[in-house]
Amino acid sequence: MQRNYLKDAKRVYDVLKKGGIAIVYMRNAYAIMSGTDGALKKVYTAKKRSLNRPSGLVANARTHEKLHILSREKKNIIKKFSKKYNLPISIIAPYKKKHPMISKFSIFSKRLATKNNTVNLLLNSGSLREHIADLSLNNNFPLIASSANLSQKGTKYKVGDIENRVKKCADIIINYGPCEFYKKGKTIDDDGLSLSSTQIDFRDMSIVRKGVCFKEIYNIFKDEFDINLALRL
Repeated sequence: MQRNYLKDAKRVYDVLKKGGIAIVYMRNAYAIMSGTDGALKKVYTAKKRSLNRPSGLVANARTHEKLHILSREKKNIIKKFSKKYNLPISIIAPYKKKHPMISKFSIFSKRLATKNNTVNLLLNSGSLREHIADLSLNNNFPLIASSANLSQKGTKYKVGDIENRVKKCADIIINYGPCEFYKKGKTIDDDGLSLSSTQIDFRDMSIVRKGVCFKEIYNIFKDEFDINLALRL
């Protein structure tokens, strides 16, 4: 399918800015995004997702650099990992509470975008999300995202596999075909559900969730950075 990342990112952002909902392609899964309280409530209702389960912010390397509070050593590890390997990875870390974008959160949205004074930022998930994240950061308009599927039913790698009640709540869908990291019969977890991104809490370098490319990511951190990621599972 023909892709125009800049144009499609602008289309998505314009919909979200007006209170709409978007389903978009990423390298590791299809995501559902919102930018207002009303849209966020609709997403959680459509997904049947508990309000006790926070989501992540739409982000890229710039967002991570601006928002996350981490040592320069840890930020350099993330930068080197991303530049050399470019594998999808969700970084959980404390954030700058006085950043202009954070100040735009309502009480409701902040509750669903943060957890225990941390934010979850997915990096290396593809050009479309990168450009959407740039628009979000440039305009200090935070966007909240999660996987486009019914809660706890496994991420979706094709638009056609997304449940109808989830698709119906979207005002725009960017369908670029199967996700890059989709491997039939292989991108599943021990429960038989499709994998999402690997999540690492950089406060203690622990694995919060195994996702696509987990083995590669684990071995890279061990061999290249001499870090044994602890399993918080």
